[in-house]
Amino acid sequence: MDETAHATGTVLTIDLEAVVANYRLLSEHAPGAECSAVVKADGYGLGATRVAAALAAAGCKTFFVAHLGEALAVRQVSPEATIAVLNGALAGAEAEFEENNLLPVLNSLPAVQAWSASASGGEPRPAIVHVDSGMSRLGLSDQEVGRLAGEPSLLDGTAPRWLMSHLAVAEEPENALNGEQRTRFEVARGRLPTMPASFSNSSGIFLGPDYHYDLVRPGAALYGVNPQPSKPNPMQPVVRLESPILQVRSIDSPRTVGYGATHRVRGPTKIATIPVGYADGYLRSSSNRGRAFIDEYEVPVVGRVSMDLVTLDVTALPDHLARAGTMVELISARHPVDSVAADAGTIGYEILTSLGARYARRYVGGSA
Repeated sequence: MDETAHATGTVLTIDLEAVVANYRLLSEHAPGAECSAVVKADGYGLGATRVAAALAAAGCKTFFVAHLGEALAVRQVSPEATIAVLNGALAGAEAEFEENNLLPVLNSLPAVQAWSASASGGEPRPAIVHVDSGMSRLGLSDQEVGRLAGEPSLLDGTAPRWLMSHLAVAEEPENALNGEQRTRFEVARGRLPTMPASFSNSSGIFLGPDYHYDLVRPGAALYGVNPQPSKPNPMQPVVRLESPILQVRSIDSPRTVGYGATHRVRGPTKIATIPVGYADGYLRSSSNRGRAFIDEYEVPVVGRVSMDLVTLDVTALPDHLARAGTMVELISARHPVDSVAADAGTIGYEILTSLGARYARRYVGGSA
């Protein structure tokens, strides 16, 4: 255990072998397409360089990030990989993209024009063209697609690697918007010069072959988030978060617990305090509704989650467990990120990307 673990006592274990197993499962579900990996937000909070290195060793050739800085970090560990930047190239960054062999995602017609112009009459420069099929965030609008279709010379300085779009409700397979988006994507493909296509995120892979095209782009499912919330999770759990009890105190009614006195005990109660809080990404919305596990016992979070501390009701535990030093499972195979997220009223993505820098990180499996 490293020095940080001695300082905080809280350990975040990240299973790279499970990440690789999830990647392989997703690849098997899209056999006709290349499977890339989305490692933005520092690999969804788990360490982009460690995750990318493990996936590259397992055969992943294409990675997606959000920003240039993220791409440069991944390039250090994946010198041969294709690395695409979803937010595109900001003005003035074109040379850095070329020097590091990075692909910008071109999200508007001005972005297409600027990237083509940066070729300066030389060889067309590779990029990804993004069309908006219904997300209404980034991507060429219908009007911009129409103009590009009418003036294909606007792409003269660009060598499109893929045409992409992004699904809004892929985790809801019965939602009609999935089919509507695919129809819009097909219309855009028919109007633009022929190029390979990419459409599916993690959940989109499970919508079937019609959504796979040439490249799929899983993200959260790689890290254990369920891509099919209405069904059992096919992904392996990737993270385990454990923290030691600092102190146990016995109190009785009418005492309260934590800021705001939001929890009042009813009778003799044992309260355990652990060194985790919202500064570590254990969300304040878990106050009075979160859960943890000690041995075979489920224990509730009581009182408000504070910056550095969480309080648990351990009244039901035997004395040999309800004591300082006992490790508490906050995230584990029996209480995975989706379950933690449900308790906090959010999604697994937010739980993962909020995991704090004060945790001691321990990598196991894969290239760890």
